[in-house]
Amino acid sequence: QRKNPFSNDDRLASKPVHTHRGDPTYGRPPEGSQTEQRGKDAHSHVGKEVEELCLIIRSTGEVGEDGRVSVTFGKLFETYVTISNKVVGILLRARKHGLVHFEGEMLWQGKDDDVIITLL
Repeated sequence: QRKNPFSNDDRLASKPVHTHRGDPTYGRPPEGSQTEQRGKDAHSHVGKEVEELCLIIRSTGEVGEDGRVSVTFGKLFETYVTISNKVVGILLRARKHGLVHFEGEMLWQGKDDDVIITLL
């Protein structure tokens, strides 16, 4: 509608048509928008879940010779699934932030129950 010469909608004419990759606002919601606030809230919520997962690993795991706490995926899954059904997603996020280490790209219940997850 921005390019339509017959459109009478002035709200559309005031907005920029496109942002480009070099633009610092590229791929981000407008500041102060509800979308931005929802994104911040979601980021905060996931951060809390990652913290909670690390606490559960610390409480259910065993300290190894290197002083780090480790737990098998099966044991962690059984413990954490009663809290949240997003165990694997939260584990992947924790690994992305350098908080845990485990082998493989993805963990599957049953198949990967013996995979060791180490708290860094």
